[in-house]
Amino acid sequence: MSILNNALTGALASQVALSASSQNIANMQTKGYTRQSAVLTAVAPAAGSAGAGNGVHVTSLMRFSDDYKTQQLWRTGSELGARSQTQPYMTQLEQVMGDDSSNLSSGIDQFFAAINAVAGVDPTSTPLRQQVVTAGNLMAQRFNSLNNVFGAQIQSISQQRASLVDQANASIATIASLNTQIANANATGSNASSLMDARDQAIDSLSSQMSLEVSNQPDGTRDVSLKGGQALVLGGVAAKLSVTGGSSQSFSMTFAGTSFDIDPTKAGGQLGGLSTYLQGTLQPLQQGVTDMAQQMAAKINTQLGAGKTMDGQPGKPLFVFNPGSTSNMLQVADGFQAGDLAFSSDGTPGDTGNLQQLVAIKGQTLSVTGLGNVLVSDADTQLVGKLAVDSQQNKAALDTAQSMRDQATSDWQSTSGVNQDEEAVNLVEYQNMYQANMKVMSVANALFDATLQMMG
Repeated sequence: MSILNNALTGALASQVALSASSQNIANMQTKGYTRQSAVLTAVAPAAGSAGAGNGVHVTSLMRFSDDYKTQQLWRTGSELGARSQTQPYMTQLEQVMGDDSSNLSSGIDQFFAAINAVAGVDPTSTPLRQQVVTAGNLMAQRFNSLNNVFGAQIQSISQQRASLVDQANASIATIASLNTQIANANATGSNASSLMDARDQAIDSLSSQMSLEVSNQPDGTRDVSLKGGQALVLGGVAAKLSVTGGSSQSFSMTFAGTSFDIDPTKAGGQLGGLSTYLQGTLQPLQQGVTDMAQQMAAKINTQLGAGKTMDGQPGKPLFVFNPGSTSNMLQVADGFQAGDLAFSSDGTPGDTGNLQQLVAIKGQTLSVTGLGNVLVSDADTQLVGKLAVDSQQNKAALDTAQSMRDQATSDWQSTSGVNQDEEAVNLVEYQNMYQANMKVMSVANALFDATLQMMG
């Protein structure tokens, strides 16, 4: 009887729909889960038949996914990753370079204040001369301490970038593997929704590490490449990223047996953000401080060399500049004594001719990377100011990126996320559908029994 067959197909279809709703409800809090729904289609009657039809069947399980919203989620993840990784480094440098107890400006001021004290009181005073040597040592320590911070950040960024490469390779391999499984599932007619969710989660994770271009293929796979066009995943084939070197790292990619170099500053995401900060902010800032230390040491040493000590001897260099050293870039020369300070221009005790020239150095200019020619007294202030501007710009961009990511997540949820109220309504509707079809089957059985009695 067609009535019995129709009711049976209706009951089975409602069970599939109920199963889909129960799966949605079970995964309400599962990150990246995409809700599903049974697609019901009426079965037409046989050709030439006067019947109403042959019931209903589930043609597929629909996966509620909007490709534009998903792509937007990945794009905002890349921008957020780039901005969020650099801000802690900038904030640390702002705090160190802006602290009066550790910044360079205070150290330089204290050194020249000690020289002025000698000029204003007694150029032959051993205690005052010793204060100059002590202030010079403290100033050198400030340069070295700041250079240590630069070195520590460079090392941290190197380690972080190497870790990002490892994480990216794991995500790339996962995407390729899931692509293969999805293609096989689609070929056999199996439900691949959970595999697609896992793959999209892996792409989302990878998108925070670098900017991506993602394209869909007819077999259900997704091809993934860098913004520059370098392929990361094609179907089930995965690329492999590599990083070599210590503080000066080189990045490359191998795909299908071919290797080529990658510019990490153009990679986007966390890798691009860290690389851009390293090359565009940190290293120029470190070079600027190095320029200050080197040129100040040279100016002071040259001027001291032009004078005479109290016993008429030529002046000795006060500072030693060690290029390439992280922890000991600038230091007071070993064995340098207060009596070695050549404040006199002609060796006469009490003469301050050369001392006045030393005082005047503070008003001279230095050639500093990123700033050009600036006064000795202004160089550090301008470096800190430039860093503050860069930091504020990054903070503003970070706030914008976070807002865009939140909005993209909300948009994605509106389409793909599970709505508890909607699923509750679906449960009631499909439950009623099931019960109604079971009632139809009961009626069909009663009619069948009645027919048998009439024929008996």
